[in-house]
Amino acid sequence: MLTISGMSSRLALNLIDRTQSKQLDQLAKEPQHARAISRFRENIANIHTAADLVDNYDAYSFVMKAFDLEDQMFGKAMMREILSSDSADKTSLVNKLTDPRFRKLYDALGFTNGGTANTNTSSTAWQDKIVDQYVSRQFINGEGEQNATVGSVLEFRQKLDGVKTWYSVLKDKDTAQFMRTALGIPNDVVKLDVERQKQIFEDKFDITKLKDPKEVDNLISHFVAVSDAQSFATNGAGNAAVTLMQSAVQGGSGQFVPATFDLTAIATFSASRYR
Repeated sequence: MLTISGMSSRLALNLIDRTQSKQLDQLAKEPQHARAISRFRENIANIHTAADLVDNYDAYSFVMKAFDLEDQMFGKAMMREILSSDSADKTSLVNKLTDPRFRKLYDALGFTNGGTANTNTSSTAWQDKIVDQYVSRQFINGEGEQNATVGSVLEFRQKLDGVKTWYSVLKDKDTAQFMRTALGIPNDVVKLDVERQKQIFEDKFDITKLKDPKEVDNLISHFVAVSDAQSFATNGAGNAAVTLMQSAVQGGSGQFVPATFDLTAIATFSASRYR
């Protein structure tokens, strides 16, 4: 994985766009991931029930990491109940949970008959999809550890196809945070009821425009501008951007000339296009 620490978020994203396919291939070949992938393939073909899955550490931990649920691995009983759910039953656990990660995992694994049957696990094509999901998730997490703004953008891009309505945005905390930042909507709106939040988003942006790559890139540009400005204010002189700023303003005099960013102005400018 290439190092993006110290780069501006826009520059880092440009680099990722040019090299992501190669980086994903290299990531899959790294010893720790290659071993995890190999063990997953060895074990998953013999797993046909939800109980089998949660009892097999190699397969279970792999799929949980693939769907960004590593923080829920301890809840084996809950995961078994989720995977055994009947999606047609509105009272089943998988339909009660608001975190979309669980539903995505449930749909991808495809257990049936109350979690006692699965015809996917022996399919090489299906295994490939889960492996791709795992590698992609490790890549996003790794980039996010280096640059939180970049990680948020990659997360948004991955989830974009699943965004159909403002309700789907609001039920996913990461996507909702991205859209609030990109559109200049204060975080305090989360205190309002869902219908009021939905109306605020609708007044700012036509969600059907997410089908237009140019609109998506504009949203990303606005998100990056605001996020980097906030990061600058939070991290101060510890941020690489500050070092560059200091070099620019010092010139040849050796004297530092203070510079001030108006975050409110930046956020307002960023969101003005959607008013």
